[in-house]
Order: sequence, then C-alpha cells, then structure tokens
Amino acid sequence: MVWFKRISAALAALLLIAAAAAGIYVYRASPMLDGELRAAGLRDRVILARDPSDVTHIKAQSPRDAWFALGYVHAQERGWQLEFNRRAMHGELSEVFGPATLDTDKLLRTLGVVRAAERQWQGLPAEGREAMQAYSEGINAFYAGSPQALSPEFHILGVKPGGNSGTAWSPTDSLAWSLMMALDLGGNWGTEFARLSAARVLKTPELWQLFPPYPGEQPASKVDFSKLYAELGVYRAELPAPQKVSAGRPDPGAVAMAQGINRWAEALGEVDGKGSNNWVVAGARSTSGKPLLANDPHLGLSAPAIWYFARLQAPAGGGGDAGTGLDVIGATLPGLPFVVLGRTQKMAWGFTNTAPDVQDLYLEQINPAKPGQYRIPAAAGTAWADFQTRRETIKVKGQPDVLLDVRETRHGPVLSDVQKSHAELLDTRKYVIALRWSALDADNQTVLAGLRINRAQSVQELVDAFAAHHSPMQNVVAADVAGGLAFKAAGKVPLRKPDNDIRGIAPSPGWDARYDWAGWLPYAQTPEAGRAAIEAKGWWATANQRITPPAYPFFMGQDWTVPYRYDRIEQLLAAAPKHDVASMQKIQADLLSPATLKLLPFLQKTLAQPVKHPLAEAARKALAGFDGTMRADQAAPLVFAAWADELTRGILGGKLGEATFRPLYGKRHFRSALEDILERQDGNWCGAAGCQAQSAAALARALDRLQAAYGADVAGWTWGRAHPALSAHKPFGNVAWLAPWFDVRVPTGGDPFTVNVGQYWATGDATPFANRQAASLRAVYDMGDPEKSLFIYQTGQSGLVFSGRYRDMRGSWAAVQYRPLQMNPPAFAHQLTLTP
Repeated sequence: MVWFKRISAALAALLLIAAAAAGIYVYRASPMLDGELRAAGLRDRVILARDPSDVTHIKAQSPRDAWFALGYVHAQERGWQLEFNRRAMHGELSEVFGPATLDTDKLLRTLGVVRAAERQWQGLPAEGREAMQAYSEGINAFYAGSPQALSPEFHILGVKPGGNSGTAWSPTDSLAWSLMMALDLGGNWGTEFARLSAARVLKTPELWQLFPPYPGEQPASKVDFSKLYAELGVYRAELPAPQKVSAGRPDPGAVAMAQGINRWAEALGEVDGKGSNNWVVAGARSTSGKPLLANDPHLGLSAPAIWYFARLQAPAGGGGDAGTGLDVIGATLPGLPFVVLGRTQKMAWGFTNTAPDVQDLYLEQINPAKPGQYRIPAAAGTAWADFQTRRETIKVKGQPDVLLDVRETRHGPVLSDVQKSHAELLDTRKYVIALRWSALDADNQTVLAGLRINRAQSVQELVDAFAAHHSPMQNVVAADVAGGLAFKAAGKVPLRKPDNDIRGIAPSPGWDARYDWAGWLPYAQTPEAGRAAIEAKGWWATANQRITPPAYPFFMGQDWTVPYRYDRIEQLLAAAPKHDVASMQKIQADLLSPATLKLLPFLQKTLAQPVKHPLAEAARKALAGFDGTMRADQAAPLVFAAWADELTRGILGGKLGEATFRPLYGKRHFRSALEDILERQDGNWCGAAGCQAQSAAALARALDRLQAAYGADVAGWTWGRAHPALSAHKPFGNVAWLAPWFDVRVPTGGDPFTVNVGQYWATGDATPFANRQAASLRAVYDMGDPEKSLFIYQTGQSGLVFSGRYRDMRGSWAAVQYRPLQMNPPAFAHQLTLTP
C-alpha cells in the first residue's frame, strides 16, 4: 500500500500545483484597480477611480489623455471583445476558426467596412483624428506595458492581440467599428431581398399581405413585383437543396464556435424587430418640475455586454477644441473614444433607431457577351461598364489561403457573390445583386458627432452637435436642467426621384437611372420637435414607429416597427398627471403584450373547441385569466408563444413552401401578416380546411413540443425557463462545456412587442424562445437632480470570465432595478493612477 500512498500524495501535489497555477493566472489576468501603473504615451497623470456602481471615472488633465485612458481601460477590461470585433470587421475570423467562418469573412471583406473607414479617415478633421489616435494609442500602450495577463480566450484559441498585424487597434478600427454598429442597426437590405424571394412564389397582392405596410397606410410602391421579376427572368430555374459547409475533417469544437459566429453575422443587416425605447417628459408633468428622460436601446445580447460605463473628465485645453473641457458620464462602446449614451453636467440624451431606408439593392444585368461587364444607364440603346474588382486574401486555419475576387458596380459591392441565399435564388449567369449603402460613403463623419455631444451642456448645443451624425440615423431625445427639451432625427437619408416607382422597397433594375439616389435630406428638414411642441403634449416618445407626420414631404421608407411598444408607452405616460424616476422605472418594466392580446382570442376560441391532445385541458386551465402580460413565472405566455410559432409555420410555411419560408422565418416574425390573415379568416392562406383547423393543429403541435421539452405537468411550465435572456459569448457560447462558464443567462418575461422587450427568433434550435435581443441598457435621468440618474445592463463591467464583476448586474437587470449614475459618488471603491 506504500506505492498507493505515494501515488495519492503525488496526485494531491499535482492538483495543488495546478490549483496554485490557476490561482496565479486568475490573479495576473485580473485588471489592476488600485495602485500605480506606467502607460507610455500619456502626457500627464490620469486617475482611474471605480465607484460603488463600478463605473470607471477617468480624471485626466486634457481631453487627449482622457481618450487615451479610455482606450487603456477598454483594453484592460474588454481585451478579447476588442480583438474579436477587430477580427470580425477585418474579415479575419477564419484565421482562428477555420473554414466554417469563411462566409462571414467573405461578407465583411466584400462590404469593405475597413476600406470605407480608411477613406473616411482621409477626410476626418484634426478634431476627430486626435481622439481616434489617442484612443488607439491607449489600447496599444496597455498591451505594450501592462503586467496583466491576457484573458483565457486568447490562450484557448492561441491568439495574440492584433494578430499578424502586431497592432491591437488602429484609429481606423474605431471608424470601422462605428460602421459595424450601423450595419447591426440596418435591416433594409434583408427586407428587400425577402420580398424578392417571396415574389417568386406569391402574387404581388399576396406579397403585401406577407409584408403589410405600416398600419393605416398603403404600400409605398404600386409596382407588380412578381410580374417584374418574372419578366426579367431573375430567378434560377429551380431552388437548390441547402448545402452544408464541408471541409475535410474539421475540428468539431471549431465548427461549433463558428456556427455561433455565423448566426451573429447572419443577423447583421438581416433581422427585423430591432428597436429601442426612449421618451422625455416635460417639467410640467414631473414631480420635480424639471424634465425626465428614459432610454433602453434594444440590441443583441452578448457576454460581455456591448456597453462599458465610464466618466470622462478633463479641463479645457489639450484636445481638438482647446477652449472646451470634457465632463460626461454614461455608456461607452469598446472601440470608440466617447460616451455614446449618457449625460453631461447639465444635459442628457437617449437614442432609438430611426430605421430610414438607407440601403438599396440593385439587380445588375451581366453582359452576356462579356461577363466582366454589367449594364448601366444609356440615353439610347444598351451600355455596359466593367466591374471594379479587387482580390482579397483570407487566411484560413489549417488550410491554404482563400483568394476572394470582390466585384463592385457603380452602386456598391456585389453581395450575391458571397451571400448564399442570393446565389441560390438568382440566375447569376444573368444578374447579380449590388448594395448601395450610405454608411460606406467617404463623407461619413459620425464619430465627430460622438465627440461633440460629449461637450454639450444644453439641448440646443446637442442638436447642433448632431449635425455631423451620418449613420445610422437615430431618434434623439434630449433634456437639460434649464427645462430644455428636444426630439431630433439625426443622420443622412437619401432622396429618391419622383419617377422612382419602386422607392427602395425591393431590388431595382440597376441600369435604370430613375432608381439612382437624387441627393440627401438636409439636416434642418429631418423630423424634429422642439420644447414648445413637447410641452404642449407633456412628453415625447419614440419606439421605432413611423416618426414622420402624414404631411411630411419626404419619403424616408416604409418598414417601420408596428407601434405596439410606442402605443403602450404613450398609454402609460398619459395615465399619470405627474411622473418621477419610479414611474419611469415602472414603464421600462412593463410586460403587457398588445400583440398577444390581438391574437389571444383566436387561441381561446380554439381551446373552447374539442382539442384532441392529452394536455389540452391543462393548457386551457393555464390560460384561464391570462391577460397578455408575459410574466416569466407563468405557463400561459409559453403556451401562447409556442402556438403562435406553430401557427405561423403552418399557415405561412404552407403557402410559401419550405424552400422559401425557411430562410425568411426566424429573421422576421411575420406577426402582422398572421394577425391580418386570422382577422380575415383568409382561406387563400389557411387552405381548404380553414384557419380554425390550422389553429387546432398548431396547438397540438405546440403542446407536443412543450411536453417533449418540459414534461407533462403544464402547471410547472414557465415562460422564464424557456425565455432566458441569453447573453452569449463570442465564440464560446456555442461550445457545450464552455458555454455555462462564459454565457450569462437569467430568466425573463416579455416578448418582441412588450415595452420590456424580449426578442426571440424561433429558429428551431435547442432554445427557440431564448431572449436574444433586449434592453442592452436601461437609463433614467432626472434633470431636477442629475445625480439621481440611474443605469443598469445585463452582465457586468468586466470581460474576464473569472471576475465577480463579469455577471453581477444580471439579477438587478432582470428585476428592472438600477445602479446610481453619479458624477460625484459619496466614495470610490478603487483608485488606479496611470503615469507617463
């Protein structure tokens, strides 16, 4: 037994050594929060103080050093997030993840996000260049001189910051990241392609039933799209079977990680339902007599979160505007050197996505005699021009480099060369699809607006600062301590010619000049409301609804979010004569789903009939008294959501066919189409058996699914279990043994139509109802006392998975509780000094 004791002792020693090594690594990888560090490149000493809310206060002697220090802090806390985002926008993911991410890299290389950023850099004034340069120098100084070890993602994947370039971040990377945010908030190109795809199997009147115009309006185009595309012969003779990526014997772990990345990439510019809420309340309607402002931008959830809260403080001098100091607090985006959403000493602001149509797809006709050419407008006859081409080299882990020949037309990059859905639909021997997208233009100087609003001290100064904002257009609400109020749609929107009968609703013939853009909507004429208009109403709210009045003379698009959230916010604001911070919180927490209320009578009618399913009676009891409030602790929301999902698949999928329906559903919910079909009891969509039969069959399928997933005890089902807010890590959220460590989950209520939003895409995976897009932050600002302002988001400030600060906000966020957002907190929990 002596040998056994020796082996046991040796194993114990090895485990002790391993535990000690792991402890040492965790200590070394954790950011230094106290003490003193040298940061080469600083001009003066900077204080980094963390307050009890874990907001980082950056106290610098110049704006330049404040931007530098913010870059340092972002690298310190969110190093992997920066590296992943850099690789994504550069199209360099396959260098790490192998061939499974090639499609994503090809798309980003084709869009040319980094190339566009380089063009925009050339025209950026010194004011913007200095900030971007200082910020990138701060990131690089951290990697050059900090004793902090790299986070585990770098080690697991064998990656170094900056990859082969050796530069962790560059000034143009910040410009490129602002373009990636514009891409994330864009969706029109996906909607245009969805119409092109559906027009292959639907008549045009049916197409408008599938994609209904905004409530109370007519379709923006009277073109017979199904006829137009059929006559042009744009479609392939038959749709091919879906192809899976095959690359020899790929590493299963790498493929799993890549699948999660690809799903993220597919959502860029493709998914509908993206939105946010904001509103401002006039002083006459608040208990303090000063304005209140609330904002909760809805973005894809991730771990770490997209936001990092910080305060930037510096006296006048040393920046691009030597006469203006800097004192601002709020949400920063790792990758950018300014506060995107927040407040200064005297003013606060919030965003929602305006979602005008700034992306047009063009069908480009190929010259049959010379495939390297495409058709262009001509006064007479037919004219052709050469595609502009460039070759991109994509490094692929474990395989030879991939050479990608990117084509561009006078409108922009050819997407159908790299979008499989495009190539599977189009007859690419005759046509390709090119994208015109305003954000790629060289005059995009959105970052200037970000820098300037950080210095605004009044509503008017803020509105003036946003004149530089280009993409994506945002609905800005603002309030200041003097009682000032404003709403302004900030950003560039293209104008279309009077004879443009398609108006960007669907892909247009690229050789017809009437479909080219005809200039830009002047900033002075974008939708707005001043103090008088807001005070007359008492408040102003936006929730991605149509913001233009009926008499507005400019066409900005058609595809606005159905105003369920907006109407509910308006109802709750009107319900009380006076509001305070607590009532703002109550509105942000609201879980009543007006869309559920609209469909619920059809489900109740189905349950009132005999349903041949063993769980039908239990489902009937669960739904008794259900009022459309999507609470996390109840079964009724889950039964309803599963039924609505199955009904959509049965009715719309049955009409469109699997080949057309499958790529569209999940990226869009088609709830408006379903509501209208049931309201009409439309046999053309429901089939010969009728809509009631479809509903009964959908309920039976839904109960089968739920029983398989959660057991036969309906009373034990809960919406929160099926609908957790899933902040997925990129890329480890798709690796079974790593996901529980790196993902952040918490049960939530809500649905895509509640003010407290819980967007899900029922794509058929293991978590079809997971809440994947929600309030990425919540903030409430009280202009009666700005120090009473509040914030929260769904993970934590740290990007280090071992840290107690990685997920420490999730419970408060799910409960719609907040942390103080104070420029002058009563104390600081940590203080680190950076020295030159």
